[in-house]
Amino acid sequence: MKFENVTPTETKQWLENGEAILIDVREPAEFATKHIQGATLLPLGKITSEDLPETDKKIVIYCQKGSRGNSACVKITDQNSSVVIYNLVGGIEAWQEAGNAVKEGKSKVLPLDRQVQITIGSLALAGSLTGYFHDPAFMLLPAFLGAGLLFAGLSGTCGLAILMAKMPWNQKV
Repeated sequence: MKFENVTPTETKQWLENGEAILIDVREPAEFATKHIQGATLLPLGKITSEDLPETDKKIVIYCQKGSRGNSACVKITDQNSSVVIYNLVGGIEAWQEAGNAVKEGKSKVLPLDRQVQITIGSLALAGSLTGYFHDPAFMLLPAFLGAGLLFAGLSGTCGLAILMAKMPWNQKV
């Protein structure tokens, strides 16, 4: 069985009726910043189908915007096709936009996707400016970053996001 997408409204109703549990697949620091009350943290880079709790309730996976949740669902169902899971469309951002509460923490780390955007943008700008004003060979840096973005878009796998997820500031709870 492949996974299904579920809306924040459906998820909230399931939770209120005691029909579902939540799995957050973001990094520990993101979880510590804010999460949906009652969610269990199982980061995408480490989650396997064996990590899922044995339950008769619906298992709803979520992340920041839905992309990592989708990746987690693909990963889990590829490992075990009999697992029935749901991806919260739009992640915790859609959950909040629907007017649902989140548990706020004291940690204030940027979401992983924004960390990746800042890193790529900074390196592309630095490479372009250095290439223009100093040595044209530095133009290879933005070209490399562009190739990485192209690969990430085509494959659904972002090497920089995987690397950034392992950084110490994303592991702190």
